Amino acid sequence: MSALAQSQSATTSSWRLNVSCEALVPTEEARPVPQGREVLMKVTHCGVCHSDLHIREGKYNIGGGKSLDLVQRGLKLPLTLGHEILGTVEAVGPDVTTVKAGQRRLVHTWVGCGECELCASGDENLCAKPRFHGVQARGGFADHVLVPDEKFLVDVDGLDPAVAATYACSGVTIYSAIQKILPHRDGEKVAVFGCGGLGQTALQLLKALGVGPVIAVDPSPEKRKQAEAIGVAATLDPNAPDAAKQLAAFADGKLAASLDFVGSEDTSALAINAVRKGGVVILVGLYGGELRYALPFFPMRALTVRGSYVGSLKELKEFIALARKVNLPSIPIEKRPMNQVNQALDDLAAGKVAGRIVLEA
Repeated sequence: MSALAQSQSATTSSWRLNVSCEALVPTEEARPVPQGREVLMKVTHCGVCHSDLHIREGKYNIGGGKSLDLVQRGLKLPLTLGHEILGTVEAVGPDVTTVKAGQRRLVHTWVGCGECELCASGDENLCAKPRFHGVQARGGFADHVLVPDEKFLVDVDGLDPAVAATYACSGVTIYSAIQKILPHRDGEKVAVFGCGGLGQTALQLLKALGVGPVIAVDPSPEKRKQAEAIGVAATLDPNAPDAAKQLAAFADGKLAASLDFVGSEDTSALAINAVRKGGVVILVGLYGGELRYALPFFPMRALTVRGSYVGSLKELKEFIALARKVNLPSIPIEKRPMNQVNQALDDLAAGKVAGRIVLEA
């Protein structure tokens, strides 16, 4: 039997979501054969993200007792989740020239249609017809994933593969969000809301870039201690009765930016009220709810409130280069076997994860 015939008859396994809110189910499928510039990756690591929870639940909370139904919005089941994918090249299409079998690569998940102006400009993460792994296309909770073009593979040699896997989403998301508050003037302050996996990495990156002083805001005493260990100027419990007063005292009129990695009604309100005139609020988290704020205050305070969604391939490469250069300290990484994916999702939903979970194949 030829190598092509063998590959066509081979199978691959994945953990697939068949019905919203139910457990992922192990599934066998035919192993794809790469064509053109496609690359078949053997998955070795895949991070578990809060977005995976939203996809499993099939909805986002949009406030007022309402939710955004993802299936009604075009999410197609069954679907293999997982979008923080790292692995080794197993097979390549005939037109591939930059990678070869056996090389370790990180997958840039945020793939667009490849035809629109946004894709042509490199902003495929903003494409109106996305093909994101683990969202619209087969994801990394699997043995293999087929990458549509070799350009979406990023060299991460020299980095811890379990940590580097998280860079495909959390890393590039944080880097892209921070780029939106730069340049930073000396002495201006920044507030980071949410000190889980995203927030902790953001604190480390802000420190590496010399941005600050920074205040870390999180209701968890453990996560505030972790933020203190990173070296923030102050921490704050947002549930404290005088939280707004404490934040205002820290800000002292110099809080130039708020980075909200939670995205709840409470955190967004606190983030907006705390920044100075001309301040910038970047909303990253997808916890959900509604933003209620008197419209005249936006022009009167010259506020910028901006969403930030993952990041571009260019930003991912820049972040990887920065991670190599400054040797970013690793946030807590808990490695688990791929067959524990359902328990990992449950633990993340229950708030039992201090840093990040990375599944290993």
